[in-house]
Amino acid sequence: MPQFLVAIHHPDGYEPSAEDEAMHRDIDVLNEAMIAAGIRVFVGGLRPAPEARSLRAQTGGKVLVTDGPYLETKEHIGGFWVLELPNMKEALEWGKKAVLACRAQVEVREFYSM
Repeated sequence: MPQFLVAIHHPDGYEPSAEDEAMHRDIDVLNEAMIAAGIRVFVGGLRPAPEARSLRAQTGGKVLVTDGPYLETKEHIGGFWVLELPNMKEALEWGKKAVLACRAQVEVREFYSM
């Protein structure tokens, strides 16, 4: 069965401490629904983008490590689910639930099958 990434996007400077109890409860309910439906493969929250490290290949087989995310953008992935679903239509339905629970923009993408 296909797997889908449901990624939550946060703006630069997003402060997790601003999340209220109701939001945490809504996310817990969503996670429980995903487990009950048997579709959740993996879930993870990410530390803030400024704590990321970017690695780039250099000449001579060396690798440059720099502070911060790879891309300079106004938004970054703050967390994600990997869901196993039959099609994009169903993945989008779960993505809509994630938008409401997380109060954030969501991106849904299918993984290549191996």
